Amino acid sequence: MAFVIADITPAQLREACGQDPGSVCRQIFEQTENRTLAEVSDVVFGTPLTIALIVVGAFIANRLVGRLVNRTLRSLSSGIVRERVSAVRRRTPAALLETPAPSLRAEQRMSALTSILRSITGFVVAMFAVFLILSEIGIDIAPLLAGAGVLGVALGFGSQSLVKDFLSGMFILVEDQFGVGDIVDLDGETSGTVEAVSLRTTRLRAVDGTVWHVPNGSIGRVGNKSQHWSRALLDVEISYDSDIDHAKEVIKRVADAVWKRRDDVLEEPEVWGVENLTANAVVIRLVVKTLPSDQYDVSRELRQGLKEEFDREGIEIPFPQQMVWNRNADDRDALPSAPHRPPLESEDGAAPRKRAEHRPARSEGDAAPPERRTKPAPPKSPPAKS
Repeated sequence: MAFVIADITPAQLREACGQDPGSVCRQIFEQTENRTLAEVSDVVFGTPLTIALIVVGAFIANRLVGRLVNRTLRSLSSGIVRERVSAVRRRTPAALLETPAPSLRAEQRMSALTSILRSITGFVVAMFAVFLILSEIGIDIAPLLAGAGVLGVALGFGSQSLVKDFLSGMFILVEDQFGVGDIVDLDGETSGTVEAVSLRTTRLRAVDGTVWHVPNGSIGRVGNKSQHWSRALLDVEISYDSDIDHAKEVIKRVADAVWKRRDDVLEEPEVWGVENLTANAVVIRLVVKTLPSDQYDVSRELRQGLKEEFDREGIEIPFPQQMVWNRNADDRDALPSAPHRPPLESEDGAAPRKRAEHRPARSEGDAAPPERRTKPAPPKSPPAKS
């Protein structure tokens, strides 16, 4: 049975299917010329079918975008890890190859970033699908878009610090500035072990147990003390009377013993030599490369070993000294008095003249100083007759 498409004018099509006729209503009306059937078909099959297609398309788009984000971040993660391992492979090949810390750290970071980006892309795709569905139902989405724009501008001005925190948190995760378990110093004011990193704040635990919550937007400079490897740096002081070469040999011997005894020391310790000359001591610098966050434990063991070995070798560890002079009353009396200086004489040997008193000159217009008047003495009374 063949369908014959009747000649339908645009006015009849608009009257049957509305100003924006759908494909289902158009096809039914052109084939049957039945207005009621076309309207029923459009209501039953047209709009619901379009909404279903929009939902299915949004679901497929969300899955595809999520896979794209996941694959891109995975490739970046593996590339970053290989680049960093190859950059330090010459220094610590065995330690880095046997320790899965960099790979595990990058894996955790990429998992967090993947989850965040997939959530953002999923929200964007869902918003597009909602707007398309509202438009298909017949709701004008232009006012909604305008209102959303105004709301976005208002939120942008009202929450600038919040947006700054989120953007800073994204860059902290992407650039791998620090992670959970790292020992960091933020702007030289707050330091401790990182316990949690979110898009808005970073939580630190200080040595004394204090928990610091730092907004990511306020972090201007980060010092990471435990990323990939650490270094124990000791400035050992000896007295000026000690033999420097002998002291360096003792320091190297103690450091080598710790290196052979511990597995967290990555390389042979190095004695760099005399670092400074202070008022009381000669400073010799010792450096030891360790696993991340192990430099403090290694430094404590080195200090204890150096103290014990210095005592056995007779190397003096200096301390500030001060000389104090005590004088009693007899000592002050025994001190010679200051020599008497004679008055200066003139060139001709005459007695020194008294320095003339300088008085300001008086001009002609100035009034003469008043004459000094003395009170007359009272007359003497005659002596009394006996």
